[in-house]
Amino acid sequence: MSELPPCPKCDSPYTYEDNALLICPECAHEWSLSADDSSESVVRDSNGTPLSDGDTVSVIKDLKVKGSSSVVKVGTKVKGIRLVEGDHDIDCKVPGIGQMGLKSEFVKKVTE
Repeated sequence: MSELPPCPKCDSPYTYEDNALLICPECAHEWSLSADDSSESVVRDSNGTPLSDGDTVSVIKDLKVKGSSSVVKVGTKVKGIRLVEGDHDIDCKVPGIGQMGLKSEFVKKVTE
């Protein structure tokens, strides 16, 4: 008999299998083992290339800066990005503008 993992919610060792789901009888939490493997989300640029912290990206579209008359021009290179959760999934310092959040769909990874 294979060893089932404890419940991720309450750490109960009494989990059992029901078809593709694992169930905890103590807190009634249900989860899938395959969902645990793919729980890490991957942030991808406009071309589908995976991004990671510290990458350099290039802006592919003129972006208006909210609350300002500034514009981030096409081709602006942004170094040392940091990936975060949320709608604007890149935190970075844009040259000439300062700290801001970008959406990954408006950048492409620059290979140096």
